[in-house]
Amino acid sequence: MKKFFVAFVFFLLIVIIVLSFSELETILKTLQRAHLGFLLLAVLIQCVWFISSGRMYQSIFHLLGIHDTVLELSRIATAATFINIVAPTAGVGGVALFASEARKRGHAVGKVTVAAALFLLLDQASFLVVLSIGLIILAGRNDLNPGEISASVFLLIIAISYAFILYLGYRSEQKLGNLLARIARLLNRFFRFFRKDDYLSETRAHEFAREVAEGFSGITEKKSSLVRPILWGILDKTLLMIVLVFSFLAFEVPFTADIIVAGFSLTYLFLIVSPTPSGIGIVEGLMPIALSSLGVNWSQAIVITLAYRAVTFWIPLGVGAWAFRSLHAETEVKRL
Repeated sequence: MKKFFVAFVFFLLIVIIVLSFSELETILKTLQRAHLGFLLLAVLIQCVWFISSGRMYQSIFHLLGIHDTVLELSRIATAATFINIVAPTAGVGGVALFASEARKRGHAVGKVTVAAALFLLLDQASFLVVLSIGLIILAGRNDLNPGEISASVFLLIIAISYAFILYLGYRSEQKLGNLLARIARLLNRFFRFFRKDDYLSETRAHEFAREVAEGFSGITEKKSSLVRPILWGILDKTLLMIVLVFSFLAFEVPFTADIIVAGFSLTYLFLIVSPTPSGIGIVEGLMPIALSSLGVNWSQAIVITLAYRAVTFWIPLGVGAWAFRSLHAETEVKRL
């Protein structure tokens, strides 16, 4: 499967190169107009995004009665992002990292597991707010197509599924455990066509249900406090849109607010629903198409895409690798 993803990424890159070869001269002229200052500002905004994500985690942790510093949570969140990219498991790897760090810091594993799961849900909820604005803009420009509508519906189904699972865990540990065990059995039957051993553990499904139930039992604030992390999530998306703005400014490409909001909404939407981790290959292939459909010159759209992804994907990947390594080093020191 990993080889397939790598091949698919290279295929998309080749397609972009072939489609762009005729406009190579325009691309080079666009690159020559690059302003390094705006690119550095984009990197600075990305660094602020790390802190904002940590603040969102902190607001969720406070809801569950756990208190930790923003910087520490930002480091763990960045490391979790790295894990989710190199070992894509629909965010489960990041949740497991938070649970592991909880044990080391003496926090209740169940509460931290719930906090990490809530982050995934509320992050999607905050994006749905931004996405709704983007879809309205596209509809007003008559640029909304069935593919974008289908991807939006798919994302909504994912968010509803997350919400249902967490709500079920809040209401009944047994019902959630039985549901997850049933899902594990169905997936194991499917994966037996490809492997002999079970892909998922039914025992672990019941353990996860118990952790979720224990985590929700420690809520110390009103449920309405969930609005705060959603607002932090919206701020996260706003910061990423600012990075996109600086990507336009860096290459002197004209833009409007509609282009920024709609272009970001489509890019982030396909990043989430992409079968590749963090949309590798998919975003690079679809973002230029989305921007060009909004009136951006094709060659300029390619340059903006590469700059935007360099800041919002490759930099977090590198910082995440450092964060994960630092957490691992701390663990090794404590063992000694």
